[in-house]
Amino acid sequence: MIFDSFEDFAAALPRTGALAGIDLGTKTVGVAVSDGLRSVATPLETIRRKKFTQDAEALIGILSARSIAGLVLGLPRNMDGSEGPRAQSTRAFARNLSRLWERPMGFWDERLSTVAAERALLEADTSRARRAEVIDHVAAGYILQGALDRLAYIGRG
Repeated sequence: MIFDSFEDFAAALPRTGALAGIDLGTKTVGVAVSDGLRSVATPLETIRRKKFTQDAEALIGILSARSIAGLVLGLPRNMDGSEGPRAQSTRAFARNLSRLWERPMGFWDERLSTVAAERALLEADTSRARRAEVIDHVAAGYILQGALDRLAYIGRG
C-alpha cells in the first residue's frame, strides 16, 4: 500500500507501532526506526545496495524483526519541488517493495536531510571516515523524525 498523500498514509497506519524511515541512495539504503509511540527516530544502519532482491530482503529482514507498522521513504525532490530521475527511482523501489511487504508506505520530502545530517555530524566532531559510514542512516533519521513530527501534528502519532 503506497500513499502519495501523507495524510492518507497517516490514516492507513495502525494506532501504535514503530515506523521505519529510509534514505534510498544509489549505493546505500540508510535505515532509521522509531519507538512504538512514534516520538523519536533513531538512526539504525546502512545497507550496501547490490540488486533489488538482496536490498529488499535485507530491508524486510529489519522491518520484520522490529515489527514495523509502516515505512517512510525519503523522496528526493529538486529544490523547485519537481521530481527528477532519483525521485522516480525511489517511487519504483517502493512499487517493487510493495509486492513483497504489505504495510503502508508513504513519502517524505527529503530535501536538505543529508545536509542537516552532515551538519550535525560535523558539530559532533565526527571524523570524515566515520561520517561516510553513518551519513545515510543519520539522514534517514532526519527523514523519519520529520514524518513523526507531522504525524503528531495531524494527531496520528
